[in-house]
Amino acid sequence: MLADTIAAISTALGEAAISVVRVSGPQALPIAALAFKLPQNLTPRQAHLVSVVDAAGNPLDHGLLLHFKGPASYTGEDVIEFHGHGGVLVTQRVLDRLLACGARAAEPGEFTQRAFLNGKMDLTQAEAVMDLIHAQSTLALRAANEQLGGAIGREATVMQQEIIPVLAHIEAFIDFPDEDISPETGAALMQRIDAVLERAQKLIATSEQGRILRHGARTVISGAPNVGKSSLLNALLGFERAIVSPTAGTTRDTIEEIIQVHGIPLRLVDTAGLRESNDDIERVGIQRTERELDRADLVIEVVDASQPAATVQRLTLPDSIANRRILILNKADLVIHSSWAVEPKAIPVSCLTGSGIEQLRDAIRDVIATAGPLAADHPIAINARHKAAFERAAERLLAAKTALERGEAPEFIALEIREALQAIGDVIGQVDVERILDVIFSTFCIGK
Repeated sequence: MLADTIAAISTALGEAAISVVRVSGPQALPIAALAFKLPQNLTPRQAHLVSVVDAAGNPLDHGLLLHFKGPASYTGEDVIEFHGHGGVLVTQRVLDRLLACGARAAEPGEFTQRAFLNGKMDLTQAEAVMDLIHAQSTLALRAANEQLGGAIGREATVMQQEIIPVLAHIEAFIDFPDEDISPETGAALMQRIDAVLERAQKLIATSEQGRILRHGARTVISGAPNVGKSSLLNALLGFERAIVSPTAGTTRDTIEEIIQVHGIPLRLVDTAGLRESNDDIERVGIQRTERELDRADLVIEVVDASQPAATVQRLTLPDSIANRRILILNKADLVIHSSWAVEPKAIPVSCLTGSGIEQLRDAIRDVIATAGPLAADHPIAINARHKAAFERAAERLLAAKTALERGEAPEFIALEIREALQAIGDVIGQVDVERILDVIFSTFCIGK
């Protein structure tokens, strides 16, 4: 695959000031020489004004061309970038010309895949490229930049560096018992294993943070019919997204929108009002509301505060989400009934005037940051794939520790540690077996 030279449009389709067409591979420069009128001295990393010409020599476009000579490029290969006019037709014509000159149309993600295969980045950094593109909040952007900078990869590398000497020592003892190589004491070995376990568990604990940063905290707006749930959704969004009507049961299906509140991405879900209903469609909507409450990260309960508290239907939430509930006393522009004084943490809101909305935003930030999955102030936020790999590593390290404590054969201990090392390597896309051999031979001087 790396023998091919690939080309693709690297900017979004549509009309814009400029577009970028990128070529990467061993034949990038010869192909560019056919498709463009290049200057005699094409200096790498300098912009050159060039023309794109068709097979008959007729101009297709004019723009700036840059040559990035491998391995000092994004992909680690020779790369050509053409910055031309941002029309849909002209950009496609430029790409077609490059394909006609010998390039192959790139597959989705193939440029970044080549960067990974050529050692320009590890697997976590490659994943961070899409996280950076899809980031919808400042916190998500920060986490993506940390990962793109190699934060997760560095953690995994440190774990490898900690565990490789343990495995090397045990394997040397297994393979060369006559060399009088004594293994480290059991206590010292377990201390090293515990250090790696602690790192793995800290990273696993950030997986919920990673889920929220990538997909948004699932925030369910719920309550009885006609208390102002859709009005609150519209007020938080800043535009009329949901239909608002004095008729109870207007919202019959869930409505989702993503917003950012103090840097935290929220996936707002407006739901059908909870009540007994004979309407089949409304009952389906109510069932969906109940499902949304079961998987919520945050619940905003809305009540009509102009009514006595004893007459208002309240939500019953499981203990797992009870500390992530915000009570909204809606219709604060009317007189709030005195019975609501027993709810000191409730936030009076008027969707009509907008009062209380900023206080609600602050409360959302505080609840998510203190009681929710973003409680840990950690720049690293792993994804589901990382979590599964680190959990496998932790499981195998615990098994190795148990085998060590029981005095089992070193072959079994080595097997568990090797599988843990494999799992850690899966995170960054590498398993460095040669490094284990290097440690064995350099540290223990085997074969002297």
